[in-house]
Amino acid sequence: MTDQKRATRYGLATVAMWSTVASAFKLSLAHLTPLQLLFYASLMSCVVLGLVLAVKGRLGEVAALSRAQWKRSILLGALNPFLYYTILFAAYDLLPAQEAQPLNYTWAITLSLLAVPLLGQKLRARDLAALVVSYCGVVVIATHGNVLGMRFASPSGVALALVSTVVWALYWICGARDDRDPVVGLLANFLCSLPLTLLAVLCFSDPWPGSLAGLAGAAYVGVFEMGLAFVTWLTALKCAANAARVANLIFLSPFLSLVLIHFLVGEAILPATVVGLVFILAGLGVQRMGK
Repeated sequence: MTDQKRATRYGLATVAMWSTVASAFKLSLAHLTPLQLLFYASLMSCVVLGLVLAVKGRLGEVAALSRAQWKRSILLGALNPFLYYTILFAAYDLLPAQEAQPLNYTWAITLSLLAVPLLGQKLRARDLAALVVSYCGVVVIATHGNVLGMRFASPSGVALALVSTVVWALYWICGARDDRDPVVGLLANFLCSLPLTLLAVLCFSDPWPGSLAGLAGAAYVGVFEMGLAFVTWLTALKCAANAARVANLIFLSPFLSLVLIHFLVGEAILPATVVGLVFILAGLGVQRMGK
């Protein structure tokens, strides 16, 4: 049954969680390597998603998945969380949170570009306009406002942040025809990604966290970014009489996130970050027009 007020409450709860994760990423990475953060956050996410399904009496659906569905989870799990968060956390490790977070919002533009060769969709004039506007914002943020000089503060970090949007877009394209319950599918994906993450940690990092603060940060990321936020967002869209009104709430998150980054991480928010973020969100707004 639709209930717009209930949908809005769940949507705002999701926005509140999303607004904290950039700060959580940066604070956790002060104690953990990107692979350590991914491994322990993924473990916690599996626990949270399993509990959600258990409370709903649907945990048995995971065990009942067919061989073909598990094969799909191996592919999707390799993309998200393994590859996506490995690259995203590496970007956060190199960039200030105020830069990595807005750049990640360009994934919707990346999705529209990849949909042309992979799904046979046409690139509309509106998509091209959104592309130009949003990537103008990327340049402003990456150059700290020195657009004419075109000197990037961290070319590697910017490249990783933008590559993460490609992986995220590929994940959504590959999962577009997934007919499983979304939470069941997500838990299966995370379970299939754990061996990859464990192997990566053993080969390229130290599997043992350096501090309890790092573990606490990873637990927070796993519970909220990778777990509950997904569930509350799905609930909001399911309850909504007008899904567009709920979807528009995501535009609040990046600005709230900058406030938290300033007070929790201690970063001085640059004017170029705000200007660039406005460009990126304006591009997303242009893309959403007419939908």
